[in-house]
Amino acid sequence: MLATQIHGSPTDALPLLIAHGLFGSARNWGVIAKRLSDARQAIAVDMRNHGASPWTTSHRYPDLAQDLAEVIDAHGGRADVLGHSMGGKAAMALALTRPDRVRRLVVADIAPVAYGHSQTPLIEAMRSLDLSAIDRRGTADAALARRIDEPGVRAFLLQSLDLKASPPEWRLNLDTLQAEMAHIVGWPDDLSGRFDGPTLFLSGAASDYVRPDYRDRIKALFPAARFAKLPGAGHWLHAEKPRDFEAAVRAFLDA
Repeated sequence: MLATQIHGSPTDALPLLIAHGLFGSARNWGVIAKRLSDARQAIAVDMRNHGASPWTTSHRYPDLAQDLAEVIDAHGGRADVLGHSMGGKAAMALALTRPDRVRRLVVADIAPVAYGHSQTPLIEAMRSLDLSAIDRRGTADAALARRIDEPGVRAFLLQSLDLKASPPEWRLNLDTLQAEMAHIVGWPDDLSGRFDGPTLFLSGAASDYVRPDYRDRIKALFPAARFAKLPGAGHWLHAEKPRDFEAAVRAFLDA
């Protein structure tokens, strides 16, 4: 079972299950989950091979969908589901294969398509750190800066570095994530099914992850899909525009 962070108590509304993106964790969603839990219980998960969840040799979307289904089954059997990036693909796979588990679906800045980029360079950057020589976050940040220019990316990755361990260790299964990268950035085209429930594809206006030419593909799998963009936000829309993101999700779930 995936590790979870639960915010709020059960209410008459269905719980909201939140699935993070690659290299993330439930912790990244703590503020938004806590705010949304005023009306419903919010359950943020650590995806497999991330955070406190089990490490496995497989990291493919049918597996991730099954993980999410198990969490939903443990919390009443049906939920609203929100997923970002990799977590958005897992949420889509869940809705397509187990539509009875999902009432409303929010897909944050990702589409059911294969992408051409790879995140392997970030894994190689994390592997390059001599963790035995790391004693504080600033030291780790300086070491990562030799390979990663963007301070925001370094700060995000370092949220998964456990400095309390001796020596420090990554709370990420880098071996599996690297081995399965083609599947993570890809999409299982043999995934059958259709989700007819209300679905919101919420994207950053400055992001190109959900392009107009993907809409036919999205509509074939999610006929009730609606599309919205957050001005001034990129791929990390929930971190860049948290209040706008929260308002859009809340309005959709409460509609």
